[in-house]
Amino acid sequence: MTRQEAVRRVVADEPPRTVRIRWFLVALLVIGGVVNYLDRSNLSVANTTIAAEFDLSAIQMGLLLSAFSWPYAIANLPAGYLVDRFGPKKMYAWAAGLWSLVSMISATANSFGFLYAARVALGVAESPFFTSSLKVTERWYNQTERALPVSVVNTGSQIANAIAPPLLTFLLITMTWRGMFLFIGALGIVVVLIWLRVYRDPNIREQILINGTAREDEADEPKVEQVGWGELFKHRNTWFMILGAFGIFYTVWVYLTWLPSYLQTARGFSLKDSSWLAALPFLCGIVGVLFGGYLSSRFVKSGMNAVLARKVPIVGGAVLAAAAVLPVAYVDSTPLAITLLSIGYFASQVPIGCLWTLAADIAKPNQVASLGAIQNFGGFLGAAVAPVVTGAILTATDGSYTFVFLVGGVLLLVGAAAYAFFVKDRRHASEAMA
Repeated sequence: MTRQEAVRRVVADEPPRTVRIRWFLVALLVIGGVVNYLDRSNLSVANTTIAAEFDLSAIQMGLLLSAFSWPYAIANLPAGYLVDRFGPKKMYAWAAGLWSLVSMISATANSFGFLYAARVALGVAESPFFTSSLKVTERWYNQTERALPVSVVNTGSQIANAIAPPLLTFLLITMTWRGMFLFIGALGIVVVLIWLRVYRDPNIREQILINGTAREDEADEPKVEQVGWGELFKHRNTWFMILGAFGIFYTVWVYLTWLPSYLQTARGFSLKDSSWLAALPFLCGIVGVLFGGYLSSRFVKSGMNAVLARKVPIVGGAVLAAAAVLPVAYVDSTPLAITLLSIGYFASQVPIGCLWTLAADIAKPNQVASLGAIQNFGGFLGAAVAPVVTGAILTATDGSYTFVFLVGGVLLLVGAAAYAFFVKDRRHASEAMA
């Protein structure tokens, strides 16, 4: 009798029970996501303040706002491989420690170049976070359960986006933007210490309770050879997941980087008032992420193919977001514009958790973080382009946001089409997806 068979027999003799620690780990990841996104959002909230201090144009500010996303996108490629190779505990701890340190160093910036370099370093440091989170949920949840916890983890970013405008504006007003950067960096150090103390992978007994079997490296079977992420670029799914994520993330990052400025310059709100109004779409985003995960889980439990169950919320959310964002370009009423922006952001977040779950469903276990990272790479190419293109549009149109929303709506439709028509379950085909 093998070790795995022996453990399975012991577990079978025990009454069923829930592996409770996994939801505590999800809660830690949510908290980590909040701090992670507060670090990303602090520059957006301090947009007009820093622009005035360093005498920056709209194009320069767009470059600064995108300085995080370019290196983040590129660093996702090795980050996914490293998470698959070394595991989420080590990689997440290193990432959170480094991004917190970078945030605090950013508070000493005295020039555009210094701050730009710090944002580049922040992008590299934060790249392992979501791939580590995906690896944690892949290890602690089976396929029928996974969509909801992945979506819950992704609410951390949405909670941060919702509280960032009022919270960071309060910190900005009371302790300047430099104090704001220091405060958020210190929170990250606390998260690292808790993570190192608490996190562990599931043991064999827990693996069997979760999946009905233990992982190969814990059984009397040879280990699966680690394959580089470059292998995944040989498959069509990978390329269309990159394109789809690019279209969806582009518009999300227009919100994240330019919404406070839009409310102040195009709608005439003060810094204080815009901080509260900017929170409304992001509050809707929390609901959107959870709704997407819930809907996908319901589909899987009803018997729908897992890949299709992820694609329906992804495509439907992107199309609804486009339908809400496109009319904003022609709306004069401020309440209607904010309502449409809130609906648009809610819908744009419905796909987010499902995107990560889709990667876990399509990839082999030893490539889950790698494929998730590659998809996120595509998304953050869009995130990197969005602030720069928006700044260029505003400069060329004397501050008009009409084409900003038109471009965002069209790219949402491009993202929807990529997932709807070209990302397929190829695992049982001759060109099987890794």
